[in-house]
Amino acid sequence: MRLVELVETSHKVASTAARLEKIELLASLLRRAAPHEIEITAAFMSGAPLEGRLGLGGASRVAARHTPPAVEPTLDLSDVNEAFRSIRASVGPGANMARAATLRTLLSRATGPEQDFLIRLISGDLRQGALEGLLLDALARATTIPAERIRRAVMLAGGLPSVARVALIEGDGGLHRFSVQPFRPLQPMLADSADDVGDALAALGHAALEYKLDGARIQVHKADDEVKVYSRNLRDVTIAVPEVVAVARKLPARELILDGEAIVLDSNGVPQPFQVTMRRFGRKLASERLRHALPVTPYFFDVLYLDGESLLDEPLGRRAELLVDCLPPSSRIPRIVTSDEAVAKAFVHEAFTAGHEGVMAKAVDGLYAAGRRGSAWIKVKDAHTLDLVILAAEWGSGRRRGMLSNLHLGARDEEHGAFIMLGKTFKGLTDEMLVWQTARLLELEIGRDEYTVFVRPELVAEVAFNGVQSSPHYPGGLALRFARVKRFRTDKTAADADSFQAVQRIHQTGPPRSS
Repeated sequence: MRLVELVETSHKVASTAARLEKIELLASLLRRAAPHEIEITAAFMSGAPLEGRLGLGGASRVAARHTPPAVEPTLDLSDVNEAFRSIRASVGPGANMARAATLRTLLSRATGPEQDFLIRLISGDLRQGALEGLLLDALARATTIPAERIRRAVMLAGGLPSVARVALIEGDGGLHRFSVQPFRPLQPMLADSADDVGDALAALGHAALEYKLDGARIQVHKADDEVKVYSRNLRDVTIAVPEVVAVARKLPARELILDGEAIVLDSNGVPQPFQVTMRRFGRKLASERLRHALPVTPYFFDVLYLDGESLLDEPLGRRAELLVDCLPPSSRIPRIVTSDEAVAKAFVHEAFTAGHEGVMAKAVDGLYAAGRRGSAWIKVKDAHTLDLVILAAEWGSGRRRGMLSNLHLGARDEEHGAFIMLGKTFKGLTDEMLVWQTARLLELEIGRDEYTVFVRPELVAEVAFNGVQSSPHYPGGLALRFARVKRFRTDKTAADADSFQAVQRIHQTGPPRSS
């Protein structure tokens, strides 16, 4: 398949408002892909190279400015993917020059529209509305396989491209190969939000309540003495947290997949801020000094696989019973089961008193909906917050001169696969956060004007706010009131951010109440 077919489809998808039309355009494209092109097509239309991040930085923009476009389209998808593979493989002295040279060669064979597509693909700015949710529905349309079956396979595979290839070539029967297995990490289940625990109980009835730790989400896989630890975004972080490995190796089960949190506690057992815990995950190898200064403690709240049995289709009540059998109390997050609001509020108070950020309320009969934000899990925190994507930042003035300060905040648009701006804020930023965000946002830069640096939508911030109000100044017609940054969520991707549709619901139901 020629690259021009993807470029033309991308343009049509981006310019089409109707979701069903987008799905049909993508389904048609997937049907036309040759077997060896399916994974490339799915990855590119999801907005990322199949090879992952290529480490080009600003080189892609420089190459684009100085490479004359081709007159006629001649590039095949395989040509592009091979060039990306070569760029990713370039390491060591002279690697940056080699990557830039490969990119220039690729761009010299691309027409103007193809160049634009490739640069936006590389820089993560391909906002065409063809995000994974739309592609999943398009794959269902192209194969006539139920969308729920494909969604489950993607959940088990950890990504769409490999599932697309099997579904299009082998059909529904081939999806059976995607099963729960140790060392094949699953996308984590996500939670909705409630303003207080009473609202959560009203939605769930008889519910399990757990402390909500302000730590790093981990998934631990064990088979005999082999243990691996995966982060929220399924990155292997085993070497960074040997304490977690040591705890897992002592557990009696032969095979396990556990869902939980890792957190740094001080000498009195008080939870440390999220940024402190993330210092342990920002390094490939934890030094003895860092391990001594910032020891990580794992706590688990779910078991997904036990000695050859997948537990994804078992209700939470049974999974909780098995978790008790598998783990000592010291490794389990505190939990109660109740429908009594007074009991629930007392438990919330205990969580806050212990230094945690709130509670999770979970339906006792709920299944594990990996990779999805489901109503069976509801988070209740002491302040209403959203996880939002940074779209741009403005240069500061006065004491903040020379640093990127005022952040442009965006929520995911589930309908169109883009981001909708909800306002700006410079509040809540410490000097340390300002220095860090300036360096990080400049790495993500895709353009600028006199006052503003525009960035790839990758960095996620947890933003507290007092309410949502109507606003004619932003495309979605809504803005956050008194927004302030609580922390950066370096463990989350833009796909994990809260949706604009969630913001609309908050606006409709009124301002959050304190819990």
